Amino acid sequence: MIDVGEHFDRWRDIGASSVQASKGGSFSVAGGNAIRAQQVKVAPGYVVAELEVNDPTTFQKYGAAIPGTLAPFDGKFLVRAGKVTPLEGDAPKGRFVVIAFDSVEKAVAWDSSPAYEAIKPLRQSSAKTRSFIVEGVTPQ
Repeated sequence: MIDVGEHFDRWRDIGASSVQASKGGSFSVAGGNAIRAQQVKVAPGYVVAELEVNDPTTFQKYGAAIPGTLAPFDGKFLVRAGKVTPLEGDAPKGRFVVIAFDSVEKAVAWDSSPAYEAIKPLRQSSAKTRSFIVEGVTPQ
């Protein structure tokens, strides 16, 4: 059972415009600030991959299947084998990919999902890959 009095000051401090309690111990908090103040901003996660394709036919099957595996995790391509202009050092030899997710946790969940696990062998057999997940900057 929650002691409403114990939490009233906290709700007032986060901007609740009214707090109501009933004898049964239930309560309600009104005011948009109460909800917004408790939302946690999460850093996005990015899958970054560098690929050297050695079997274009098999890799094409992988490329066609990957968008369907991203959708349940809200993954979106930011870069998908576009032109690379080197600034310092060597440019990637093959394709370069960046996929954005709402969080590192979603990126990890996608990578280990049954749908993606099912198509990984297509990529593994058709390209040499170096990939990793990078945590982005937390939105302000």
